[in-house]
Amino acid sequence: MPLLLTTIARRAAPALRGQTVSQRASLYTKPAKDKVGPVETVVGLGLFSLAILGPSGWILAHLEDYKKSE
Repeated sequence: MPLLLTTIARRAAPALRGQTVSQRASLYTKPAKDKVGPVETVVGLGLFSLAILGPSGWILAHLEDYKKSE
């Protein structure tokens, strides 16, 4: 069994290393095509904040229920 794992590791390692070296970041140097309006900004930031703070707020609001779990 160790021989099989060694063989797999020897064959897989160069392939995995080759992909990580050849990856490049996709950077765009052009300005945005359309400007983002204030309404879109507020909606985006609001939803992002809700996604981050919503679950923690739920847990804090129901903390007593979690303590009473029997």
